[in-house]
Amino acid sequence: MAAGHPRFLWWKGERVAWDDATVHVTDLAWSAVGGVFEGIRAYWGPEHDELFVFRLREHMERLVRSARLVRLPLEQSVDDLVAITVDLLRANEVREDSYIFPFVYMGDAQAKRFDPSSLKGELLVQTRPMPSHLGTGMTQRARFSTWTRISDTVMPPRVKNISNYRNGQLATHEVRLDGYDAALLLNPQGKVSEAPGACVAFVSRGKLITPDGTSGILESITRDALLTIAREDMGIEVVERQVERTELYTADEVFLCGTAAEITPLVEIDRYAVGDGQIGPVTGELERRLIDIMRGNETTHAPWRTPVGVAVPSR
Repeated sequence: MAAGHPRFLWWKGERVAWDDATVHVTDLAWSAVGGVFEGIRAYWGPEHDELFVFRLREHMERLVRSARLVRLPLEQSVDDLVAITVDLLRANEVREDSYIFPFVYMGDAQAKRFDPSSLKGELLVQTRPMPSHLGTGMTQRARFSTWTRISDTVMPPRVKNISNYRNGQLATHEVRLDGYDAALLLNPQGKVSEAPGACVAFVSRGKLITPDGTSGILESITRDALLTIAREDMGIEVVERQVERTELYTADEVFLCGTAAEITPLVEIDRYAVGDGQIGPVTGELERRLIDIMRGNETTHAPWRTPVGVAVPSR
């Protein structure tokens, strides 16, 4: 990596040098409004001298679904998107924990943004370093925001649309100005939805509970992985349902989860201590198992990992 950025990114059908990927300033205003994206993590496995991308295919399948829902034509198939990502990581010689950002946006959007028959999807894929915080003991304090989570009748929350993230940004700014680390959002029905950019789960009376798919959540791939680990590997009963905010106040453990959030334990919500104010045993065990999965140190969930083959020359 040179000058604080990778050597290459993928743009308009080819691998492009970073400094050559430019657009005119007048193209910025409308192109991203309907854009969809994925946030994907790659983890360095030092014991294997290999980079592993976590659930790459599932992320690209969701990107294709998102593009279809917002009516953005996408030329690449899931297989194409996987191959592009692996090739880009090899070309950039990535040997550290990294974030992958595939972004489908409206090309020539300024004049055609209201004509669905003329929309053109452009694909950008870029990578950047993102160290993992798993195993560091990081915790956060949260507060419920006065902003309400968008509903399916406003903008579809189940897809990663750039526009959706303004909702969470407002909530995050609000609570951080009040001295908290993270925001929590209620949906229009007054039930717990999610945090900006992350899902919510909690442990109560031996069960792992999380808001269901009708609560205005993003259909999170990390959430799905953790529910699978808890249910199948740890033998914990998993419940997906509507959740009241006061349930989080009395929970034994609460954590956020997502690509960027990974697992982020919450130790205080609205000035209620969560449990004993420390990382709980279930959260800690999920974290330990996730580390092993992501760094290639177990075999049960090997299909969730895409080895990049960093020693293999890119094409």
